[in-house]
Amino acid sequence: MTETIVLLKKSASRLALVCVLGTGLAAPAVAQTMESALSRAYSGNPTLNSQRAAVRATNENVPQALSGYRPRINASADIGASITESSIPSVPRNGTFHNNNTARLNPRGVGLQIDQNIFDGGKTRSSVSQAESQVLGARATLLNTEQNVLLDAATSYMNVLRDTAILNLNRNNVEVLEEQLRQTRDRFQVGEVTRTDVAQAEARLSQAQSQAILAESNLKTSIARFRQNIGVEPKQLSPGRPVENLLPKSLPAALNTALTGHPAIIAALHGVDAAELQVKVTEADLYPVLGVRGIVQQRYDNTLFGDNRSSATAVATLTIPIYEGGQVYSRTRQAKETAGQRRIDVDTSRDTVRAAVVSAWGALDAAKAQITAAQAQVQAAETALAGVREEAKVGQRTTLDVLNAQQELVIARSTLVTAQRDRVVASYAVLSATGKLSADTLRLKAERYDARKHYDQVKGLLWGTQVPDGR
Repeated sequence: MTETIVLLKKSASRLALVCVLGTGLAAPAVAQTMESALSRAYSGNPTLNSQRAAVRATNENVPQALSGYRPRINASADIGASITESSIPSVPRNGTFHNNNTARLNPRGVGLQIDQNIFDGGKTRSSVSQAESQVLGARATLLNTEQNVLLDAATSYMNVLRDTAILNLNRNNVEVLEEQLRQTRDRFQVGEVTRTDVAQAEARLSQAQSQAILAESNLKTSIARFRQNIGVEPKQLSPGRPVENLLPKSLPAALNTALTGHPAIIAALHGVDAAELQVKVTEADLYPVLGVRGIVQQRYDNTLFGDNRSSATAVATLTIPIYEGGQVYSRTRQAKETAGQRRIDVDTSRDTVRAAVVSAWGALDAAKAQITAAQAQVQAAETALAGVREEAKVGQRTTLDVLNAQQELVIARSTLVTAQRDRVVASYAVLSATGKLSADTLRLKAERYDARKHYDQVKGLLWGTQVPDGR
């Protein structure tokens, strides 16, 4: 971690400021860019890869549901030994005696049974539709996860830039105050200032050192988050720029885009479809079931030694449920209540998305206004500091006035850095809130993950335990 911080500290204070502000300073050839960081997060973030695996697992619900249309085939075989002893009394002329017989058999056989569903009350059809809705919902959830991961990565990127700049500002402030303290002590030696002026300079230097330590701690935290979200340590980061050119032109347009196409809302709608289909799947257990069963058997030594019998039967079966203790009725009512809950979840998702859009849009507008105000604040603070220093030379200002002016300038520059960071992050937040923050929208140079590819590979599989990647 220390080595990473050293690499980040190599740039001067002005360079750190420019990197956050994104004013167009040419970045070093080896610098990390926002695009490369987001591409790496898109390709290797564990949270995103986990959700992709969840989508692949959900895809398997479709072939499982389709199995209801297919026959069930079972083979059987048996072998055994049978010993039968019999004694039959006989009455000849000279007396009674018994005929004793012993029969030894080795009964064995093989069989094949095929069960084919003909009608199951629509349970299989509803199960297939439900599985397909679950797949579409999982894809929408994946898109929402992609948005969250990219937003976290962009935020981490800008946090490192901000905290690097603030650390450099605070360290530069420490150097300035050290020089200020030296000059104050020299003036004290010749009687131009009092001991109080020296103490004030010492106190302000200690405060600046404390702020520098805190800034370094914040940078370490941001570096750790960067590593967590993007997967590598930050080196020299190029300027981060807002993506306002990708945003809707107005807040109403942003709300319309979000409420009609946000992945979280789409996922919730597919959740309603799946829940309503679950009601039909459960109700199907109350309907008759019609099927056909075919059995083929071959038996040896079944009743007599050496006998050989073959049989084949085909039977249509009709099962009509009469009463099952009320379980199916309860499960049906439960499924209906769950469907009602999912409808409420859609309203919750819409309200959440609406609030996120309004909040992010407001944060973006506020950041823009703060930048303008902070730029004016920095200019005024620089002018004030220069004037106070000149006035202090002729005795019109005290040491405390100079220290206060220096502190105000540091605060103004830190405010500007933070406002610039907030503008970039807020622009990504608006894009995420509208449901458009994706690798395609950002045109990231990363291989796209196609969720439909795995679905097409497994949908029609009839057998096999290997997944498409060979495991």
